[in-house]
Amino acid sequence: MKIAEIRKLPTKDLTVESTKLRDEIAELKQRVRTGEVQNVRAIRTKRKDLARMLTVLGEQLAKENLNG
Repeated sequence: MKIAEIRKLPTKDLTVESTKLRDEIAELKQRVRTGEVQNVRAIRTKRKDLARMLTVLGEQLAKENLNG
């Protein structure tokens, strides 16, 4: 997911999406351990997406706290 797409999402959607991504990462790790999935790079890309989401979420929460 691109950073521009992430910045368009509201705070509530970002928290939901980050939770989904965490679950997907855990599931992928489990599948890699069992040998079902060979593409370990997918975990890396999902972790980077999660980091982007958490960064934007932190920015949005900080902005809300300053304004509110």
